[in-house]
Amino acid sequence: MSRFPAAPGSCPICGAETIVTRIDCPVCETRIEGRFGLGRFGRLSPEQLAFVEVFVKNRGIIKDVEAELGISYPTVRARLDEALREMGFAVPDDSRPGAPALPDRRRVLEDLRDGRISAEEAARLLASAG
Repeated sequence: MSRFPAAPGSCPICGAETIVTRIDCPVCETRIEGRFGLGRFGRLSPEQLAFVEVFVKNRGIIKDVEAELGISYPTVRARLDEALREMGFAVPDDSRPGAPALPDRRRVLEDLRDGRISAEEAARLLASAG
């Protein structure tokens, strides 16, 4: 684990993706300046990143993730889907009986936040969803 805190992947004010503009080596004092992205994992909240670390540590075995975190299978799937969406991956709707679906309202608000739809389109969709 690094002795330095992780750079925030999104702006605490507006939520936009952040960039790194300078990289320093504490040993040889090399400094690199430019505009660098944080990558897909940098988009995750600290809670989402902690979940992904547990998921990877358990090699994707959901049963082991359930046991370590003390959560149910649907909760593991929902958290994984949330992390994948935040990283920019398409997550197909899961239509298996009993599988938790992301509520339409939440999906509309996420699409609005991520700029995939306009405010007018979000209002229309939310109004039609009831």
